[in-house]
Amino acid sequence: MPRLITAFSNPLIKQVRDLRDKRYRRESGRFLAEGLRILTEARETGRLPVQLFFASAAHPLVGELIVAVEAAGGDAIETTPDILSKLSGKDNPQAVVGVFETWDTPLDALDRTASGIWLVAERLRDPGNLGTILRTADAVGAGGLILIGECVDPFSVEAVRASMGALFTVPVVRAEWPAFLMWLRAGPGQLVGLSLDTDADYRGAAYVEPTFLLTGNEAQGMPADYAAACDLLVKIPMLGKADSLNAAVATAVMAYEVLGRRHGADGTTTR
Repeated sequence: MPRLITAFSNPLIKQVRDLRDKRYRRESGRFLAEGLRILTEARETGRLPVQLFFASAAHPLVGELIVAVEAAGGDAIETTPDILSKLSGKDNPQAVVGVFETWDTPLDALDRTASGIWLVAERLRDPGNLGTILRTADAVGAGGLILIGECVDPFSVEAVRASMGALFTVPVVRAEWPAFLMWLRAGPGQLVGLSLDTDADYRGAAYVEPTFLLTGNEAQGMPADYAAACDLLVKIPMLGKADSLNAAVATAVMAYEVLGRRHGADGTTTR
């Protein structure tokens, strides 16, 4: 049976709220996810929270989550909307908040033949961009998202929220550039960099599966040696006064271009 916590001073509430801090997430090996949709999608992938906080069990999906969490040995906790707001950091909290254990996926665990599209992001700093790129990866059926260097934490509350559940459906790997490049060159894979320093239009380029789309840092772009290591550099034409697109938007444009090359008008796969 779920237990009831209604006091802000409860030690568990403070511990869970501290998961908004990156260092505490790293130390505890846990992170926060909020919203019935995200937690339901997590459950469908086989991941359940170790702690589930809810203010009402009226919705049938909340009831199913409670049963599943408790059956797996987790803790279901009924609380107040105000405490849910404190946990999530939002004035209008979602119906449920879950505490999940983090996980690591090594490069060697990836099957590069699992998809014709892979997304790679280098020193990504904005959690909203990371979450949106994860959503794009899910939408185009990408094999995964590979984060290079000092990227924002994919388990941050903001990134998880922006991913709309894609964190649970898309493999995420964190790696340093040399290790990634060594892994990539050990098998098939075309590395395509998004760059303004090229004359190659993304719409006229030749893509080869599996295609690894590399997006650089939001402010600085990718380093010169990263660009030099790419098999192909392409740019998205800018016809207005803006000199570039948002990193997540540019990644989505590129991903759908590559997807369009793989699928004909009737939906059949082409090569």
